[in-house]
Amino acid sequence: MPATYEPIATTTLGTAATEVTFSSISGSYTDLVLVITQTATTTNNHGIRFNNDTGFNYSMTSIYGTGSVAGSERKTTSGGGSVNYIFTNNGSTGAIATVLIHIMNYSNSSTYKSLLARWGRPDSGVQASVGLWQNTAAINRIDYVAGAGNISAGSTFTLYGIKAA
Repeated sequence: MPATYEPIATTTLGTAATEVTFSSISGSYTDLVLVITQTATTTNNHGIRFNNDTGFNYSMTSIYGTGSVAGSERKTTSGGGSVNYIFTNNGSTGAIATVLIHIMNYSNSSTYKSLLARWGRPDSGVQASVGLWQNTAAINRIDYVAGAGNISAGSTFTLYGIKAA
């Protein structure tokens, strides 16, 4: 269990945007955690891109449930250059989603990078995803990108660094 979560940066969108970027991320932590509170739009296929890499070397596997439907999906070249982890919104516009993304071993320069993403909305369901960036570079930039539409104004993003115990 990590000893310390240290806030690195927080952003609250004043207007809708197609992406949120955290750059110049220090390599002094073991893991990163991105916590997002986001107002839903009609399309929520959002994803994570590392080091501004728009190539098709991302993959993801996820499971989800809506209260009436359960399913899973797998993408081997996910999302046009990002780890796509949120399936299309089937709830009401304006509902609040909470997203937690844990990026493990992000500063190691000898392994591919993996993430765990979990999100939930009381009106539409929950999802858990595992993603992989097939690159050994240390992560120093994270882009949270809208696959379609925008990320709503008022959405809050906080990036935390985790120091080893």
